[in-house]
Amino acid sequence: MPQNSLQSPQLYFNRELSRLEFNDRVLREGLSESLPLLERLKFLAIVSSNLDEFFLIRVAGLMHQRSAKVRKRDIAGMTPDEQLAAISKRAHRMVAEQTEGIRDVLGRLEENGLSVVEPEHWTPQQQQFLQGHFSRQILPILTPLAVQELDPAPLLPGLQLHVAAVIASGAGDDVQDKIVVVPVPGQLPRFITMPADEDIQLARLEDVIARKIAALFPTCEVRATALFRLTRDADVTMFDEDADDLLQSVENAVLQRQRRAAVRLTLSAHPDRRIRNWLIDWLQLDAEDVYEVDGMLDATALWEIVGRADFNELKIPEWPPQPPRDFMAVEDLWSVLQDRDVMLFHPYESFDPVARLIEQAAEDPQVLAIKQTLYRTSGDSPIVRALERAAEGGKEVTVLVELRARFDEARNVNWARRLEDAGCHVVYGIAGLKTHAKALLIVRRESQRIRRYVHLATGNYNDKTARLYSDIALMTCDREIAGDVAAFFNLLTGYSEAVGWSKLAIAPTGLKQRFIDLIDREIQVSTPDRPGLIMAKTNSLQDPDIIQALYRAGRAGVKVMLNVRGICCLKPGVEGVSENIEVRSIVDRFLEHARIFYFRNGGHEEVYLSSADWMQRNLIDRLEILFPIIDANLRRRLADILETFFADNVKARVLLPDGTWQPVPRKGPPVRAQERFYKDAVEAVRAAEQTALQFRPLKRP
Repeated sequence: MPQNSLQSPQLYFNRELSRLEFNDRVLREGLSESLPLLERLKFLAIVSSNLDEFFLIRVAGLMHQRSAKVRKRDIAGMTPDEQLAAISKRAHRMVAEQTEGIRDVLGRLEENGLSVVEPEHWTPQQQQFLQGHFSRQILPILTPLAVQELDPAPLLPGLQLHVAAVIASGAGDDVQDKIVVVPVPGQLPRFITMPADEDIQLARLEDVIARKIAALFPTCEVRATALFRLTRDADVTMFDEDADDLLQSVENAVLQRQRRAAVRLTLSAHPDRRIRNWLIDWLQLDAEDVYEVDGMLDATALWEIVGRADFNELKIPEWPPQPPRDFMAVEDLWSVLQDRDVMLFHPYESFDPVARLIEQAAEDPQVLAIKQTLYRTSGDSPIVRALERAAEGGKEVTVLVELRARFDEARNVNWARRLEDAGCHVVYGIAGLKTHAKALLIVRRESQRIRRYVHLATGNYNDKTARLYSDIALMTCDREIAGDVAAFFNLLTGYSEAVGWSKLAIAPTGLKQRFIDLIDREIQVSTPDRPGLIMAKTNSLQDPDIIQALYRAGRAGVKVMLNVRGICCLKPGVEGVSENIEVRSIVDRFLEHARIFYFRNGGHEEVYLSSADWMQRNLIDRLEILFPIIDANLRRRLADILETFFADNVKARVLLPDGTWQPVPRKGPPVRAQERFYKDAVEAVRAAEQTALQFRPLKRP
């Protein structure tokens, strides 16, 4: 096949449809008979939050292109119009399956003593209870909006449920039908526990409001009601790079989102035609943008049921994070890192040592400076508190707070202000580039010398998501890596140029080319007797140059094994191009978030970790870090982790040339990668405890 044919649209999947197929793999977990009911409900809720974000950003962007009459085709040969039509068809089918899945799980929960009761089945006793509850707890909060008469029309926020009602007002011949809208208060629980003779019975908040809405219009007749929910365009420019006040600029951009055009309308099935027609006309949407749902319009509320403290038998057993093997019963983290590099595998191993390292640095009088990037962090972050204490204690603390971390902008603005108030040097990165790298540098004086300690990771400094996301981190005081990380922070805070890296590769200047060079080197050292091997684990694969490099490797006989969580635009199994390329994906209890890259290199194995995915945005528009694993034992451990991912025959799916994902055929005993990783972490702790017992010194009687 000619070289230029590697650019043929027939060799690529569309990015947006591939993203929807990832959400379909999440949906398959929600529909799986093998999972406990509340675990299934969790995945069905995640389907909704994933779709929300997809429409907020990706569909909104395509609608912008359509409005601008863009005809340019994507890498798979599709125009924006063609993509939007295909997305609508696929998403409608997905929502229908999800709705049926929720109905099935809720029906089975009823058999286990937990019911979400439809309004027509409320008992007289429950009706009386709900009437009182509505009058005392709900009615005082409600605000009816005469949307047809107010000018300008009131703003209806996106992702909030609303009840639309047709009311007849006036008297005699002057009776007119008008539409009013009542927002469902977001601060109230979405499920109300009702009195019942046995078991637990719940009513949905929105159903109660819809049934009791006449109390808001005592002189009018309510002729029809319908629930609806808007998804608004959130694809806004975060701020003007030249703005005088970046914090204020970001806050303004966040507020803009509330006023953007609608990109999707979800409403209850078989609504009154007057309500449906008015909404479509008012929002200026096409029929393909309307989703009628015979069930819950906002399934993210199911998290309230999933999070209940009871019904543990309907949940999967907890896997509490284990102490990292290298930090067992260790108080002095500095001495451990002086002795060896340490790898942390979250959430199987605890995130606590990372917070502990920063907390010790904040208190240690020998620590002179702390530098850190913050992309996303938790609401009550122990890391931010430690950085504040360090600055207040007189240490030099520099923090890059990425204000453009999508949907975390407001939180990051608050962190930035708090850190500035504490005396930290807060910077916001480099104009035109989002800083996505995860890096920590601690400078410490030791025995008349300066030593630098480094933490680099594939995931964020967020103690909450570190219990939900699968990520890997390296802690080291290797001089060359530490020197590169120091230069990286100089790049962020000053006018230093990105040159002369010893161990790291940095996007956007050299990371993409480094990946291509590593792939091309694997081609060069590959022989028929000892074929090359590339194993990679990444969240997404979309960059055309990386894909073409992988195609070249596959054609040259290199075995390419890819574990891609989400978007994959590469098409495996194409004759003459990608027969040697295999793509798998795992959806399990933890979100796969680590980026690991292995190259056999003729027997001289190299393994890298990175904050970057194989996406154009990561390699061109962001500041990212690729870092090598130098310690041979850690390299072997990472290679074993990759091999375990590819051995998974319980949760893994394989990508076929037609774009469908099928479960990996079961051969031999079952292998579930995440379960094995957790058992390994538990066993490592047990082995370390046994070793400590064996070598416990005797004490004088």
